[in-house]
Amino acid sequence: MAAAEARAAALRQDVQRYYGQVLRSAADLQTRACVPAARPAPARVREALRRVHPDVALRYYGCGLVIPERLEDCWVLDLGSGSGRDCYALSQLVGEKGHVTGIDMTEGQVEVAKKYVDYHMKKYGFQTPNVNFIHGYIEKLADAGIQDESYDIIVSNCVINLVPDKQQVLREAYRVLKPGGELYFSDVLASLELPEEIRMHKVLWGECLGGALYWKNLAILVREIGFCTPRLVTASLITIQNEELERVTGDCRFVSATFRLFKLPQAEPAEKCQVVYNGGITGHEKELIFDANFTFKQGDLVEVDEETAAVLKNSRFARDFLFRPGGESLPTSGGCSGSDSQQIITDPFKLAEESDLVKSRCAPGAAGGCCRQKQSC
Repeated sequence: MAAAEARAAALRQDVQRYYGQVLRSAADLQTRACVPAARPAPARVREALRRVHPDVALRYYGCGLVIPERLEDCWVLDLGSGSGRDCYALSQLVGEKGHVTGIDMTEGQVEVAKKYVDYHMKKYGFQTPNVNFIHGYIEKLADAGIQDESYDIIVSNCVINLVPDKQQVLREAYRVLKPGGELYFSDVLASLELPEEIRMHKVLWGECLGGALYWKNLAILVREIGFCTPRLVTASLITIQNEELERVTGDCRFVSATFRLFKLPQAEPAEKCQVVYNGGITGHEKELIFDANFTFKQGDLVEVDEETAAVLKNSRFARDFLFRPGGESLPTSGGCSGSDSQQIITDPFKLAEESDLVKSRCAPGAAGGCCRQKQSC
């Protein structure tokens, strides 16, 4: 135990130095771990990100887009908030009645984030700040004063991999989420259990690769803690493009993936049912791309499995759906039924490869012309 704690402390110091002293902007990264979001952001999200101060955006080192839907009036916690880019975008989207808290262990990053609170509140026209930043550790939220069941949503952007004890991070996230709450996060995952040579490499750890979790272990960890099965949203393959580091990583592949984890209240098990999306979410009126397996088009009847039904009924999305008993015949629709478990995509590498194939077909000059990615199970 003492040896593990000493290693964790040493890794924290290395990460703090890397993000506080070595990196001054995303241009200083030595790999391509900070990949663009796998799919375009909605217009209102793009606008919120555009309004973030350039000095804050310059120090952004994320690997995905962690701005979920239905944010109005929510309390959001950002684990590993860095310079505050995502926090400031979220603070605009939750509105004055909502609140966003960012926590990060690198003091220099927290100082940058705090510096621009007044700037963003004035830009948004908010009378009272709805965002704050804490210097602390994401695996020790209690030490930072964060109470049980105090947040509706937790987000995290390429940070959980930097913490040796990922189970403790997830356990703390579960503790502070309200029943029905969601952990919406992007992170780097590995195609295999990482050998010690990769795990002990300081640059690879700082670049979010050395601490990457084997993707199959994620579902095991979260279910042990109490979360529902991870819902894969998007995935993008990571290319290192550094010959020295590629020699170290060998056959191991890495992917940036976004997941939804829900903390459901203790209740009777849900049953399969049919749902109709009412189009009530701002920016997603015509369709809601919930994850890689379910896209709900406004007005269409869609059959969902037991766990998806429980998530929709017991989360902030309940107001956006009408629920009907399962078993009735379905009309032809553009929705996606997840009733066949063999068709559900859970492998982020498979999803990333399929997404790359679609992109290559849609590239200018590709045979057959452009296509629209099919959101199907």
